[in-house]
Amino acid sequence: MDPLYVRLMDRLYVASIWVAGTAIFFMSLIIPWGVFTRYVLGTGSQWPEPIAILLMMSFTFIGAAAAYRAGAHIAVTMFTERLPASLQHAGDVLVHALMVVICLFVVFYGTRLCIETMGQSIAELPWLPVGVTYAAIPIGSAITLLFVIEHLVFGSQAGRPLVRHEAPAGEPAVDGAR
Repeated sequence: MDPLYVRLMDRLYVASIWVAGTAIFFMSLIIPWGVFTRYVLGTGSQWPEPIAILLMMSFTFIGAAAAYRAGAHIAVTMFTERLPASLQHAGDVLVHALMVVICLFVVFYGTRLCIETMGQSIAELPWLPVGVTYAAIPIGSAITLLFVIEHLVFGSQAGRPLVRHEAPAGEPAVDGAR
């Protein structure tokens, strides 16, 4: 049985995937609406662009956290792979320790950015504080931090069925492949 922390990270991972997927879905509806109103109706709507930017921030930062856990992020391993086998584990730990530092930095300063811009509003959407549009930055970084801690304590989770989207034995796989 998986440790409680890993099970909680499974739920957070699924939630992150859903948030990122939902953001992309609504972006794919909102952007064509903006194009339609501008070029077909001749009276461009003001709200599609700022909402699409908000959704893109959510997709980018929360989706990046999920991609980190799945091992689907861009990783430059040229240096660590050239290390002697005895030092490769230490290099891996160093990389993840630096990820912790980066995540803490972004959570701290991203939260400050949100707080400091909460009193400003977007011209096209006066009811929406600017700080809300930046909220995905510290939230996504906090989620990434939790996934980095999981990786350091329990190892990579990229090969788990939940992350790889594999079906149990006897059932068809999600993508139709075996």
